[in-house]
Amino acid sequence: MDSKPGSESTRFLALMKNILISRTFFCIAATWFLCSPAPAQVLKVVVNDTIQPITEEYIARALDEARRKHDQAVLIEINTPGGLVDSTRKIIEKITASPIPVIIYVTPSGSRAASAGFFVLEAADVAAMAPGTNTGAAHPVVLGGGKMDDVMKEKMENDAAALMRSVVAKRGRNVEVAESTVRSSKSFTEQEALSQHLIEYVASSEEDLFRQMQDKDFKRFNGETTALHLTGRRVTPFDMTLKEHILAYLMDPNIAFILLAVGALALYTEFNHPGAVIPGTVGVVFILLAVFALNLLPTRFAALVLIIAAFALFALEAKFATHGVLTMGGIALLTLGGLLLVDSPIPEMRVHLLTALAVSIPLGIITAFLMTIAIRARRNKVVTGAEGLVGETGVTQSALSPSGKVFVHGELWDALSSSEVPVGRLVVVRRVDGLTLQVDPLPATQAPPRAPAMV
Repeated sequence: MDSKPGSESTRFLALMKNILISRTFFCIAATWFLCSPAPAQVLKVVVNDTIQPITEEYIARALDEARRKHDQAVLIEINTPGGLVDSTRKIIEKITASPIPVIIYVTPSGSRAASAGFFVLEAADVAAMAPGTNTGAAHPVVLGGGKMDDVMKEKMENDAAALMRSVVAKRGRNVEVAESTVRSSKSFTEQEALSQHLIEYVASSEEDLFRQMQDKDFKRFNGETTALHLTGRRVTPFDMTLKEHILAYLMDPNIAFILLAVGALALYTEFNHPGAVIPGTVGVVFILLAVFALNLLPTRFAALVLIIAAFALFALEAKFATHGVLTMGGIALLTLGGLLLVDSPIPEMRVHLLTALAVSIPLGIITAFLMTIAIRARRNKVVTGAEGLVGETGVTQSALSPSGKVFVHGELWDALSSSEVPVGRLVVVRRVDGLTLQVDPLPATQAPPRAPAMV
């Protein structure tokens, strides 16, 4: 039985309508899937260094990134001996103002969050430590490690204690015990910190920490109470940029001192060998890198004076030949200048004695040796050009009465003598006037050399 043409067209239109509706639905679903935000995750930051401006920049950038991506939390794994007060305060400001909860986790085993690291740990929304770690010892230290007078000591202690109280109280932790790390330099193991309510968790791994935190409330800095659900969440590492890696490397005071010393030696070499180019270029680059790093570090400019004085003594050693006395003095000044160059409250942010000696001794010997060579070269008699003829002996090729020709240094010259000199006699050059030599006869007892063949 044949179908009617009208029914076929109706079925075709219905089919096209269904295809159009299904494709439209598919496009809407795909657009929603692509444009919908990615599921919240945990952004992981690793701080395994001193607390300094680069650390501050790194953490601040991570917190901004987490806020931009609406992450669930920021996990900061920390291992630090401490650092600079200014950088610590700025990191605390960033953490307490972050809309994204911040978890500070002292790990791995054997790590510490000492001094400035304890302040950062207590500023976290959630503080945790791995087994075998320690924290505390937050007593302020004067730059350079010297002894403070009583008034200054009290001021610094009170300021640090007030910062500690303000942070710890907002987090609902033990204010009295936390303040004791400032006033009495107390330190705590992970179990002691947990039992005295300085931290919330002791966890052997990230997964263990997230499991313990699951659905448990904690107090935010603004007073609100919230909970995190991190079990099974994706943990995304957040690394330093290339710039931050380079700057963090340069921020090592030992590297900065080596760059400064080697740069000074390279510039000194360029000054003694003008036109060499390479030593001058290396010297300028190294010194600029050192200055940039020292600008971010607490630098003693008096130490730079000691380093300059050391190079001055190296130069004087070559001039006066004191048999190493001035060189030893220069090495001592360079070593002392290196040790005092960075005025940091913790040993990890100062130039090590071994580094200072390893740089100063070879540098002092090399610099004094180069200066000695340069000065000897300048004192040597000139043996080229017109000046090189003075003092040379020659043979008269024609009688000097008082002018004539003499053969000196393989060349025939016009000569003028103070007295008459016969042919074939020896004369000595006293002065050069343009193309004419002023000569004096040598005693007749000296036999003249064989006259060179003339072509």
